Amino acid sequence: MSYSIPPPPAQPPTVHRRGIGRRLAALPRPVLISAVAFVALAAGGVTGYLLMGDGIAEGTTVRGVDIGGLSAEEARAKLEAELGDLGTAPLRVVIGDDGNDEAGEPEIHELDPAEAGLSLDFEATVAAAGNPSLLDRILGRGGGEIELVVHQDEEAGRTALTGLAADSDRTVREGAITFTEGEPEVTTPRAGVALDVEGSLGRLREGYPAAPPADGADPADAEPAADPVPLPVTRAEPLTGEAEIEEALRAWAEPAVAGPVLLTAGDATLTISPTLIGDHLTLSADDTGALLPEFDAAALSADERLDDQLAAAETEPVEAELRLDGGQVVAASPGSNGSTVDRDAIGPAVEPLLYAEGEAARTGTVATEEVEPVITPANYRDLGIVEEMSSFTVEFEPAPYRITNIGRAAELINGSAVAPGEEWSFNRTVGERTEENGFVEGIIILDDQYTNAQGGGVSAVATTMFNAMFFAGVKPVEYGAHSFYIERYPEGREATVAWGHLDLRFLNDSGHTIYILASATDSSVTITFLGTKRYDEVRSETGPRTNVKEPGSREGAAGDACVPQPPLEGFDVEVTRIFVDDGTEAGRETYRTTYVPRDEVLCEGGD
Repeated sequence: MSYSIPPPPAQPPTVHRRGIGRRLAALPRPVLISAVAFVALAAGGVTGYLLMGDGIAEGTTVRGVDIGGLSAEEARAKLEAELGDLGTAPLRVVIGDDGNDEAGEPEIHELDPAEAGLSLDFEATVAAAGNPSLLDRILGRGGGEIELVVHQDEEAGRTALTGLAADSDRTVREGAITFTEGEPEVTTPRAGVALDVEGSLGRLREGYPAAPPADGADPADAEPAADPVPLPVTRAEPLTGEAEIEEALRAWAEPAVAGPVLLTAGDATLTISPTLIGDHLTLSADDTGALLPEFDAAALSADERLDDQLAAAETEPVEAELRLDGGQVVAASPGSNGSTVDRDAIGPAVEPLLYAEGEAARTGTVATEEVEPVITPANYRDLGIVEEMSSFTVEFEPAPYRITNIGRAAELINGSAVAPGEEWSFNRTVGERTEENGFVEGIIILDDQYTNAQGGGVSAVATTMFNAMFFAGVKPVEYGAHSFYIERYPEGREATVAWGHLDLRFLNDSGHTIYILASATDSSVTITFLGTKRYDEVRSETGPRTNVKEPGSREGAAGDACVPQPPLEGFDVEVTRIFVDDGTEAGRETYRTTYVPRDEVLCEGGD
């Protein structure tokens, strides 16, 4: 093995040291110029830095507001003055991606920033601007637009968003079919939407405050952003689709209201119109989204719009007619059964015919029931109708209106049967005194004077009924005397009636059924109570007139409306009803009546 020995190292060259000036002189000229400029710039920067202290870099802006060169305190004051109103402007939001209401229009909501926990932090904004370092200033760095710092109170934000959710959340709506005037109406399905409160907090913070003003505009005049802030939601999609709706219309809805359903009830026919059907039929989605019919048969049966048809289809039973024969109660006619429609069966009878086609297939029957009269020749004695309890007659001066009205009222009252514990009502039995009900215009008392009105003279029947009731010994429930005394009636023992204001009612507390006979001639009306006497005798005692007041005199109404009126004193009177049993007084009741004076009324042209 052989080795190569390297030669010895060379001696280093001799170095001659020179001064800084010689070194600078040796630099290339461009480098030398740049170095000199840097030194000058650095010197200027140091000087500026020392002069500016903690001032914000030139050219720094916030939402277009220039705060460059200002101290932190000056910058904060300027931002508050020029942008303070921006932070209080309502924040517009829209719920969900589309934010549409039922009509497809955007449903915009406004939130008060303060209530939503949002505010502008000008102090933090100024701090974020910062102070540039010496090197940044020397190199011209710093300044430019910086963001407003937003403070958010999340708890307040949750509260505000929860309130918004209560107003805007909607449950999922499945498709449905209802009916209006017998025509199907489709309710379109709609997704359910619930506001995502937690997810909306960040959206509020990002969208606040409103968009900056246009270039050159006053920041204080900034308008809300053109587009509202979209807030996230959770959605629930409906199960019902267009196909399900079309199938339900074809299979159920349209056939159900294609025509009326006809129900025969004895000799009558009930017509159940498509409107009636539709008002009690709906199609709602099941768990799979299919629309199935739901028919409320009970509600249809009870619908009052059927009342007129049922009244026409039904016949009232005719009570056995009773009369007195030699003091004995006998049956003058047998009476007859009536019939009624089984109302509860109407809806169930309609339901299986709803989806049939053609009139014949949509026709069915509904059950009817016989209704027996309350009083028959076989049972009236068992009901306690065995004797005359009382009878009273009032005579009147014949006049065509009196003959008509008194006769009609007696006709309507005759044959009334009042069960034990039941109330009898004059107004309910006789009805409103109208032309359609058989009454004509005549003289009545209104506002303490005679005047003309429909049904004049009926008070004679009311007074007769009051006295029959009085002497039968049953309990009066409602009654009222005339305002002034009428001479043909027993004072303190008379009554009047007024439709809608005053009735004559009594309670049958005799313990047996009462049968009322009523008849009229051209000059009198008689009412008789048949039943079982509760007392052997009922007497009446009339006290003296007291508190007598003299009448006045006045002019009547002009023209034909005036009814002349003779004067009569006003007074108070007491009438006592005395009950006698086995020859002994069993009790007494006192009735007090006050009559006002009957002023004289003079008609123009009268005597």
